[in-house]
Parts: sequence; C-alpha cells; structure tokens
Amino acid sequence: MFDKVDYWLDLCEDDLITAKALLEKNRLLHMGFVCHLIIEKAFKATIAKNTNEIPPRIHDLQRLATFGGVFDDLSELQLSVLDKLTPLQIQARYPEYKTKIMATLTTEYCKQLLDETEDLLCWIKKQLEN
Repeated sequence: MFDKVDYWLDLCEDDLITAKALLEKNRLLHMGFVCHLIIEKAFKATIAKNTNEIPPRIHDLQRLATFGGVFDDLSELQLSVLDKLTPLQIQARYPEYKTKIMATLTTEYCKQLLDETEDLLCWIKKQLEN
C-alpha cells in the first residue's frame, strides 16, 4: 500500500481505540462522532490509493465513498451505517440538534454502532488490498 494509505489507516486505528474508550466512559455523543471520523478517514485512504491524490477536505461519507470508488460496492447494511453516522458528525455540533441526537444514543445502540463501524472499517481495508 502507499504511504498515504497507511497514514489514513493509522489514524483510523487510533480513532478506534478512542471510540472504545469513549464508549467505556459512556461518552456516547463523542463516541459516535469518532466512529464517523473512522469511516471518513478509511474512505480517504481509498481515495489516496485509487487516485494517488490528497483526499478532499470534506466529511460527507457517501461522497467520499464515491470518490474512493467503493460506493457502488457497499451493501444495504453498510449504507445504513453511513446513514447512522452522518448526523453524528454534522448535527451533533449544533445545539438545536445535539439534545435530540443524545436522546437516541443508548449504550446498546452505541455498542452496535461501534461494532458496525469496526466491521465497515475491516471491509474497507479488504477493498484496499485489491
């Protein structure tokens, strides 16, 4: 793999450790935000590999997956994970959404979200091996 790819994947691994620690401390909103970052950076790794260019400074997971050439290969379950993660990156930053989002984040839901994030990260890594 390219050094640029390894750069992004190393960041993913660090963020995965952080997400697990946040879940353990019941910092659920922050954990969700970090899960978004994990997948965002993983898609940026696909862009670095497939285009050999610096990924765009955007946060839209669907657009990043498209630019990385993997969007059409995502399953319905993986697309639903993107749908779950998107509001945690954008809307969680603004007070009018934060309370509403926090009310939906139970420990069980966040455990599942972290598992789904980790599964999607593994899938993206396999795509990078091809």
